[in-house]
Amino acid sequence: MLNQLEDWKRYKNELEELSILTKLAQEENDEASIIELRKDLFKLEKEIATQEFQILLGDKDDRRSAIVAINAGAGGTEAQDWVEMLFRLYLKWAESRNMKTKIVDHLPGDEAGIKNITFTIDGPYAYGYLKSEHGIHRMVRISPFDASRRRHTSFASISILPEIENDIKIDINDNDIKVETFRASGPGGQHVNKTSSAVRITHFPTNIVAQCQNEKSQHRNKEMALKILKARLYALEKEKQNREKQLKHQSQKEIAWGNQIRSYTFNPYRLVKDHRTNLEVGDVERVMNGDINMFIDAYLKWIQNHKK
Repeated sequence: MLNQLEDWKRYKNELEELSILTKLAQEENDEASIIELRKDLFKLEKEIATQEFQILLGDKDDRRSAIVAINAGAGGTEAQDWVEMLFRLYLKWAESRNMKTKIVDHLPGDEAGIKNITFTIDGPYAYGYLKSEHGIHRMVRISPFDASRRRHTSFASISILPEIENDIKIDINDNDIKVETFRASGPGGQHVNKTSSAVRITHFPTNIVAQCQNEKSQHRNKEMALKILKARLYALEKEKQNREKQLKHQSQKEIAWGNQIRSYTFNPYRLVKDHRTNLEVGDVERVMNGDINMFIDAYLKWIQNHKK
């Protein structure tokens, strides 16, 4: 903390000095000095941005990759289509940051869309950025599945967990879990697994269920399901330790009215609004194409203020 204060004092002094020197250079029409001062200012701005980044993403888990689970809530087929739209949004976001994604578990919708999907986003600080997305997301639009062209409200829940590596020890008693195998579901008959390679693990003390069906081998599916289980147990323990601060996101709420963190309105007007930071963006297409950085930045600053 002392080092950070010293850094901010230095930034303040350097900015004041640059301001004075710039005024002098402008008064003397010294173009060469102005160009050099601009370079110094740009360098200082980069240093300050790095320092802000370290403060906003200072939690020990922020640097980790992320496990993302999206589940359809109230809204039927429309909600399942909403899950698929959100899945595409996060794939686009990850692609823009050169992060790798991998589907772990997937249950298609009855008529369209996706009922639920779990996937990983592998990249530096993926969890730190995406923890802002944890919660209920609401969509309002004219449903393409409604012949009467009525406006529908749909909900989906998004769970963001840090991917736990070997540097954190999570002990799981074999007597506390049940491991089941089943045939994986897939798009198209010829693609569906013919053997029971998919794995579902139930943790009795917490009733947490983790499953994986994306890998071809039962061993790899079990390994990934255990990783997801450990991540959820780790997040649950952190939530217990920080309950009084209300900064962690493991509380389970009904996926319906009144609990949304963000609303995406396509009709009668176009607007995306975050209900925690009150940030509003009118370019819905831009957001749905993965540009959620303004929401992430606003949330990180908002949560930092709530820590004080």
